[in-house]
Amino acid sequence: MSDMSAGKKGSVIFSGFRALGLYSNHLAHVLRFHKKHREFYVLTAVGQCFHTYNVKKLGIVAVSNALPEDISSLAADRMLVYAAFGKLISAFAKNKEVVHTYTGHQADVHLLLPFGDHLISVDKDNVVIIWDVESEDTYLQISYDKASFEVSALMHPSTYLNKILFGSSQGSLQLWNIKSNKLLFTFPGWASAVTVLQQTPAVDVVGVGLASGQIIIHNIRFDETLMKFQQDWGPVTALSFRTDGHPIMASGSPIGHIGLWDLEEKKFVTQMRNAHTTAIAGLTFLQNEPLLITNGADNAIRVWIFDVAGGDGRLLRQRTGHSAPPTKIQHHDQSSLNILSAGQDGTLQSFSTVHERFNKSLGHGTLNKTRAKKKGVRNDTAKLPAITTFASETARQSDWDGIIACHRGFLVTTTWNYQRGSIGAHKLEPERFNKNRSLNVHATAVDITSCGNFAVIALSSGHIDVYNMQSGFHRGHYGKDKAHAGAVRGLSVDALNQLTVSVGADRLLKIWRFRSKELLHTHSLPAAPASSLLHRDSGMLAIALDDFTIHILDMETRRTVRRFSGHRGQINDMTFSPDGRWLITASMDCTIRTWDLPSGSLVDCFLVDAAAVSLSMSPTGNFLASSHVDGLGIYLWSNNTLCSLVSLRPLPADYEPTVIMLPGTCPSRENSGLSAPFFIPTIPGLVPQFALPSTPSEDQSKIVNLGVLAQKSTFYLQLENALDSNSYEEPVKLLRELGPSAIETELRALSPDMGGDVRVMQSFLKMISSILQSKRDFDLAQAYLALFLKLHLRFIADQPELMEEAESVSAHLEETWMSMQMLLNQNICLLSYIKSALL
Repeated sequence: MSDMSAGKKGSVIFSGFRALGLYSNHLAHVLRFHKKHREFYVLTAVGQCFHTYNVKKLGIVAVSNALPEDISSLAADRMLVYAAFGKLISAFAKNKEVVHTYTGHQADVHLLLPFGDHLISVDKDNVVIIWDVESEDTYLQISYDKASFEVSALMHPSTYLNKILFGSSQGSLQLWNIKSNKLLFTFPGWASAVTVLQQTPAVDVVGVGLASGQIIIHNIRFDETLMKFQQDWGPVTALSFRTDGHPIMASGSPIGHIGLWDLEEKKFVTQMRNAHTTAIAGLTFLQNEPLLITNGADNAIRVWIFDVAGGDGRLLRQRTGHSAPPTKIQHHDQSSLNILSAGQDGTLQSFSTVHERFNKSLGHGTLNKTRAKKKGVRNDTAKLPAITTFASETARQSDWDGIIACHRGFLVTTTWNYQRGSIGAHKLEPERFNKNRSLNVHATAVDITSCGNFAVIALSSGHIDVYNMQSGFHRGHYGKDKAHAGAVRGLSVDALNQLTVSVGADRLLKIWRFRSKELLHTHSLPAAPASSLLHRDSGMLAIALDDFTIHILDMETRRTVRRFSGHRGQINDMTFSPDGRWLITASMDCTIRTWDLPSGSLVDCFLVDAAAVSLSMSPTGNFLASSHVDGLGIYLWSNNTLCSLVSLRPLPADYEPTVIMLPGTCPSRENSGLSAPFFIPTIPGLVPQFALPSTPSEDQSKIVNLGVLAQKSTFYLQLENALDSNSYEEPVKLLRELGPSAIETELRALSPDMGGDVRVMQSFLKMISSILQSKRDFDLAQAYLALFLKLHLRFIADQPELMEEAESVSAHLEETWMSMQMLLNQNICLLSYIKSALL
């Protein structure tokens, strides 16, 4: 695959699959009833698309195609779903595809109301447009004076033909006949902005929610207020009425509480405190059922059941994700089915890659679990800050806690139990500080041994401690006093509990004996490390440095075996492929790069809109999971190499990646502009050399030659020259100095689809013939030829010149083999004679 096709595609290895953990944002949900299915569906906006869930199980039914911008308003009628974005409105059919687009607003649209065959929309400039849904034409346009009547809410009163009730930020209401374009009546209001208008189960009666927290039940036929209620938690964000025989109204508030009011007794009944951690975006009672659906910007959809007379709602089912962006994600077990995620909201959650019903929240970190249960998360004074990093191990998770976590700026590390889905038994804190938490010391890195028995914890003070996971007892520390002179940035224990490796801000890498705690090896690093990651099966340790380079250290030989450079920002996270062949890295430069360890080269690179904060490759290798700056979701990328043949070639130093949109958001848009390379181009080969800038002539053809784009290596150029000189000493000498992976890379680059040429392939076969004729390096020639044929056999069979050259090589091979066989036979005869003569 050429560089151009790779660039066009964005990523050769990964393609966007789907997003996990995204359920709702700040927009109110929309409820629909499917007559044929006899089922209710709830729709929630999530960024640039909307999700459809069935209410019965809150299972996801559909994800809409993405819009170019975030959805600003959502509405639906019996047939279509309407989503406003910017100045446009799109109508979706079957919850997925855009079938109509309405253009005409000069400002951003923020209110939508479907009305029979029409759609009413209001923009921020206070212009109301009524559209004909099918023809997409404007049926009517009303422009209000923003100073006297700024539209803030609208509704269609039940049984009122062609009439719409508008509420304003100034507090007054207007009833319009939109067919005759007449203002029928103006209600003076209640001296507070109208935030919600909702039809009650009674004809002519409307529920009005105000910014003052007042709820007015008003008869619009007689302009008469029937009752008033006062909510103490700020503006009314949503209203809904029960229709199953109980005269109950629910109201939503900006702090996540829900108030329940009895309309017969005209009194407050009860409150559902902390139904959401953010404002109640939408709440709806199901028609003729004791069920209430709520959603909020805390990324949660909840269904509450009212099965106790006069009581508040009991949580029946929910879908919740992180309410603040994830900081660290990691696959939990070898099945690749569950991803553990720690968020800035202080929670640790597990997301299933199979179905939402297998998701679980392990809750919020707290120092006092009993008090937290009693007081609730919001009122817990002992709650812990967000988790910065954690380690998990499944070996003994059914016996005791299997997860250990560090908290932001906190000395104490906590254990968590995956199976119980809660914070665990131990709060691990070294005794050397005498519980003096005013010291500016915090836990920086953790690891759990593969047996699940021990946790190793590193601190910003340079100390490294070992604890028993079952008892929580301290089992020793590394170094006489400290392990490092500065903060410890990375920590790992090998697969067999033989060695512990740590990297510190003192620019040192240290290898310790795990059990005896003695220091075995110290390795100096060229810059301060940011983090480290050990691939236990291969013993390869990746160290990300503050100069944006990555060093790979072989734990067996204790030497740096690879150095990778190319990132232009802080490296946020790293993950190995299960076989240890690839290292995938994410940086603040918004790139996700895949490095091939055997060949020591960059084989894949793509850009994302928001920098990836954390990465995790699944243990089966089928998906890469990523979490991003300011994003609440976890995004899955499928590994294309598992199901199709992907040709991976080293990318040049000046490779410019293209942007890929995150899965579940927007289709990939090609980059039209080409930016200048950041690095001076180099010629690939054993000794790096800078490529000289070429000055193209005026009459040069503008047709791009893919062969020109691929940079020619020294070996390639020597093969080209040897065609004329017929001297193959130089290419053979160069090939002898290369390692196995470099030889494979050079041989792959000879074929035309990798930027090579048939004549150079012919030259390679001539080189093999010259080695055979020299009567030296017979085994080397055989190895080179075997690899060459393995890579290019089909192509050779289609090219007459190459077939002719291959036959010539075959003849030389036969001749050489015959002479070799004769020599071997002679030697065998001589050996057997000597043997028998001695006897």
